[in-house]
Amino acid sequence: MTAKLAGVTAKDSKMAGPLLRGGEIAVAAIEAIEIDNPDKEIVIDDHGTYVRVEADGGLIIRKKTMEEMIGRPFQMQELEVALSGFSGQIETHEDYMRWFFKTPSIA
Repeated sequence: MTAKLAGVTAKDSKMAGPLLRGGEIAVAAIEAIEIDNPDKEIVIDDHGTYVRVEADGGLIIRKKTMEEMIGRPFQMQELEVALSGFSGQIETHEDYMRWFFKTPSIA
């Protein structure tokens, strides 16, 4: 896993991930995303009031990892409240949230 702060970078259309409002949940989510995606090069673009977290092809975050990061039971709905947007597509589940990039089929 390689996390890096993004400066001025070209936007890759295959990047997917969350746009999080700053705060405790965002900090824990970034740590959890790094743990849950060990083979991804994660781009973290911190704007103070919000943080964009992306990787080529997408990212996953697991409820169990969030609970470990914040030290208490956690419901994925808490992450939804901190999620101000996302790139790619999103899949939500009670145990995880996943952002992914899917190439549209051309008929």
